[in-house]
Amino acid sequence: MDRRIGGKGGGSDKGGGTLVAAIVLAIGTAAAGGATLGGGAALSGAGGPGQVRMAEGVTDSLAGESLGVRTQQGKRAARRGDADGAWNRLGVRALRQRVERGAECAAASFGQVQTFFLRTPCRSLDRMLLAVGDGKGNDVLVSVAWVGFRDRSTAREFTEVIDVHGSGDIRPLAGGLTNFADVAFTGHHYHSEIRGEHVTIAETERLGGHLDAGLLQSVAEVASMLPRP
Repeated sequence: MDRRIGGKGGGSDKGGGTLVAAIVLAIGTAAAGGATLGGGAALSGAGGPGQVRMAEGVTDSLAGESLGVRTQQGKRAARRGDADGAWNRLGVRALRQRVERGAECAAASFGQVQTFFLRTPCRSLDRMLLAVGDGKGNDVLVSVAWVGFRDRSTAREFTEVIDVHGSGDIRPLAGGLTNFADVAFTGHHYHSEIRGEHVTIAETERLGGHLDAGLLQSVAEVASMLPRP
């Protein structure tokens, strides 16, 4: 679900120094020429956000569909494990990603979220930092966390804490992507999804270009449906 207003502080209390290193120069340079960012990850051009800028490879019929419709289509594709198809429905493509498995939940969190983990340890935590964009400088940074608990009831209790805006957060991955600028995750573009005893948390922020809040929210909703890596 989306974040509710509540708790103290702004955003996810990101003002306390939760910054991640985000791709800026590398995306712009590599997307223009199809270059790689190291590690064998290639960048490719795509379309853009909302109903105005569309990926070059997306059919004309997509331009006539609302963002809400395309978001639902993207979420269905993500549930099937078709990440490329999911991003295509939003007019963007994956540019680069980093995954970390097996983190310790309390150490990787802060605020009331960390307090919850200290009282109720999680069973697993995997995180991903992902950049998506249209190859024209309109780029989004996505943070995704997959958290496992002992049962669905505990998973639901966790969302009652983390879904409150200002309650703390799971720290996004930092580093591992070249040529960074600091980007703070505010928690304004956020979505959580419960699947059995697992919770997926996704947040987005603009890296560059012109992106409306609706697209940033749609990217978060689609990302929350991606299967654990």
